[in-house]
Amino acid sequence: MSSAPTSTSPASNFIRTIIDNDLASGKHRAIQTRFPPEPNGYLHVGHAKSICLNFGLAADYHGLCNLRFDDTNPEKESQEYALAIQEDVRWLGFEWSGEVRWASDYFDALYAFAVELIQKGLAYVDDLSPEKMREYRGTLTQAGKNSPSRERTVAANLDLFARMKGGEFADGAMVLRAKIDMSSSNMNLRDPAIYRIRRAHHIRTGDKWCIYPMYDYTHCISDALEGITHSICTLEFEDHRPLYDWVLDNITIPCHPRQYEFSRLELHYTITSKRKLLQLVNEQKVTGWDDPRMPTISGMRRRGYTAAGIREFAKRVGVAKSENSVDMAIMEGAIREDLELRAPRVMAIINPLKVTITNFDGALTREADFHPNLPELGKREVAFASELFIEADDFAEVPPAGWKRLTLGGEIRLRHSYVMRCDEAVKDADGKIIELKCSIDHATLGKNPEGRKVKGVIHFLSCAHALPAEIRLYDRLFTVAQPDADKDGDFCKYLNADSLQVVQGWVEAAVKDAAPETHYQFERLGYFVTDRRDHQAGGKLVFNRTVTLKDSWTKEQA
Repeated sequence: MSSAPTSTSPASNFIRTIIDNDLASGKHRAIQTRFPPEPNGYLHVGHAKSICLNFGLAADYHGLCNLRFDDTNPEKESQEYALAIQEDVRWLGFEWSGEVRWASDYFDALYAFAVELIQKGLAYVDDLSPEKMREYRGTLTQAGKNSPSRERTVAANLDLFARMKGGEFADGAMVLRAKIDMSSSNMNLRDPAIYRIRRAHHIRTGDKWCIYPMYDYTHCISDALEGITHSICTLEFEDHRPLYDWVLDNITIPCHPRQYEFSRLELHYTITSKRKLLQLVNEQKVTGWDDPRMPTISGMRRRGYTAAGIREFAKRVGVAKSENSVDMAIMEGAIREDLELRAPRVMAIINPLKVTITNFDGALTREADFHPNLPELGKREVAFASELFIEADDFAEVPPAGWKRLTLGGEIRLRHSYVMRCDEAVKDADGKIIELKCSIDHATLGKNPEGRKVKGVIHFLSCAHALPAEIRLYDRLFTVAQPDADKDGDFCKYLNADSLQVVQGWVEAAVKDAAPETHYQFERLGYFVTDRRDHQAGGKLVFNRTVTLKDSWTKEQA
């Protein structure tokens, strides 16, 4: 197996430097990574970065990456989440090595290793109450003290642990603790619990077990059993690394992976706490885990973010030890650039204003490219008739300085069509403009007018040929960059009341049969995608705004 990354590998980072050195020294002949989510919620943008890192490293170095579910907390886990996670990984463009793995695959081995620790005098059963255990644990500035249970004999501990497994004791009555150092400055080494009693139905093992191993104990052993060479996790697990090593150093296992930590992603205007995301779902602040305003992978996908764009975003934010607080503009820029290269272009009207052409009768069509730089996308027919829709924002009765769109007595070019002059604005009883009376220069179809220069170009739709569409205008879910900066405050008070506006718009007939998840650039308006849930090809048309053509948020907030 090759030890060299591909020629198109991303810029180096400290993890790549470690891998390069390990391969060059012969410490490893090939690398094996893993992505180990807990199936207790949908994956979010932070997980996307980790997926791109772990699977990307394996691909670049011709190694392998496992998908392993950390299913040690049965009360919060479900098959729905596990299936959604697998779909997300594949949608992002990655495939794991072999079958999906589960921590529960190793429950028998984990139990046997726990027995080994007891036999070596390195683990004991403790029956302190949770309150007493916290008291004995000490504080960051005060050492802990030994539990009275710490000096139980090996035989007594083996007996109690077997009886825990056999279901003789109530939930929470006892735990199995590693015997390390209650005076350690690292709180994770103060005799951490490695097994607890929990009667809960497990999504894979059913009711076979009533004791479940803790994450820190399970994770390192699972890595070792799978032959993981580089166990990569986020920085909050740095203080857990001594426990990771202690467990592997004290059991009989031939492989000892190394853990490396990088800074977790904090994306502005979002939250990445699964607990808080679940709160948004349960309190119906959003429509579900895949709401296009959510920072979940499924939400970003439904919004129209592309897998390639998310991978590019992960590449741009990089991998480091320092704080990784990232402006949303970086994500939106990566998505925008990807869609610019692939999305067909059509015209749509979101806020229609009727235009009547007074010197044209009938209808005509002209061919237009779906993309000026991608002839392989083909062409479509653009209809023109005497009654049109234009965007209401493209007309100003009293134009501001520098106005290059339509005004009374002014001319603009209609996209792919004629030069048009506005002759009259029709108003209703309240003084609102409801229609424009305009005329076209018949000599300007595909030509510039003679003797004058027309600066502005606007898009339009023929009223008779346009298709009605539900258009969902999504914006950022929160009004502040760090909505959960105050960990004790209510992050929901920063929810953006205008994060979704649903309007009845109009689109070109060319999109009539578009399948769900088809991307388009609506010219001059932004990038949109047909909704993967509600859109019906040939029927109800539903478009989600993915991102605007330019970053207007920063300017609006200034």
